[in-house]
Amino acid sequence: MRVGLFVPCHVDQLWPEVGLAALDLLERAGARVEFPTDQTCCGQALLSAGGHDEARALARRFARVFDRYDAVVAPSASCTAMLRVHHPLLLGGAEAQAFAARCYELCEFLHGVLRVAPPTHAFPHRVALHAGCHALRELRLGRASEGGPRGEDPVRALLSGLRSIEIVSLARADECCGFGGVFSLVEDAVSCRMGLDRLDDQRAARAEVVTSSDPSCLLHLASLARRHAPELRVLHVAQILAGEKSA
Repeated sequence: MRVGLFVPCHVDQLWPEVGLAALDLLERAGARVEFPTDQTCCGQALLSAGGHDEARALARRFARVFDRYDAVVAPSASCTAMLRVHHPLLLGGAEAQAFAARCYELCEFLHGVLRVAPPTHAFPHRVALHAGCHALRELRLGRASEGGPRGEDPVRALLSGLRSIEIVSLARADECCGFGGVFSLVEDAVSCRMGLDRLDDQRAARAEVVTSSDPSCLLHLASLARRHAPELRVLHVAQILAGEKSA
């Protein structure tokens, strides 16, 4: 299967290790991976700021760049939700719908499409799994506490194969971290308070590591943890699955 790896802006600029871990996992799974160097932003930030026309232009360009691949895979649930849910709404038509159906979040693709066996290396840590809003409520990867369709949680399924890992129970497991793209800029005080609530929940569960399929949520939590919860390590799920240590 020919896979186009989409590396979102925030990963490319702030956390390139996540993109490299995603590439490693896909190649280990036997996918023929290419990274088109002319890729650009998916337009999520523009859409959330109300720039529909600008986001539509990026959606058209994105489809042209990635149309030649059997699947488009991203290590970001929120960007995948933009591709699969919002690009068809922006562009309209059966062609946009067909393209969107070929777009996957990384763990969803590994577990649900390639059906790889979960890694079995040791990760002897207590891990808090942050369920991002886009993964639950748009991609349906799991089930939100307010109900709705239930889907399989591929992140939990893959992590559960690791030796010595303990996924801790959180009191408010699927509450928003407060990032929300431009929301964190225009409502920074509220955004930070929401993130601190997440950290309090994770610390109460005695977590050592916080992980998620969404790097934007994790970058937000990591920035708060550096000041308020330095004992917590933040790792993207791809880094854990690829074998990166938490020490």
